[in-house]
Amino acid sequence: MSVTDLRRDERAIEGLPIRLVIALVVGVACLAVMMNVLGGLDTFGMTELDAQPEPEIIEPGHSDVNVTVLDSDGQPISNATVVAKSATAQLSGIATGETGPDGTTTLSLDPTLGPNQKEGTVALDIRPPEGDYTDDRENTDILVIEP
Repeated sequence: MSVTDLRRDERAIEGLPIRLVIALVVGVACLAVMMNVLGGLDTFGMTELDAQPEPEIIEPGHSDVNVTVLDSDGQPISNATVVAKSATAQLSGIATGETGPDGTTTLSLDPTLGPNQKEGTVALDIRPPEGDYTDDRENTDILVIEP
């Protein structure tokens, strides 16, 4: 085969573009998996907290709600701050409380519903105490129902 024949031969690059695409796709997939693993490293050893309101269902107007903060094993957590804020039911501001040794705090709420609104929710967030605690998942909302 002469040099001119090699210059005209286009078979050498037929498989190259698809191989590059496959290598790129595999490389991006591997990078995504590695980034996901590395991104989750800081949550290893963290304990997820959950808020359990009592009662879970209230009516518009003044209500006192006891909120217990529990870890994933069901143990009460003290010194956690519970924050209640408007979701689909409205509060005039936010209500906060810090849990005591029994993991419970009492929030004084005064939710209102909009016109033609029969129900709504008040959202609860937890600000964990110092330590290996996190509150990444949704907590139980308080349901507000028009009587």
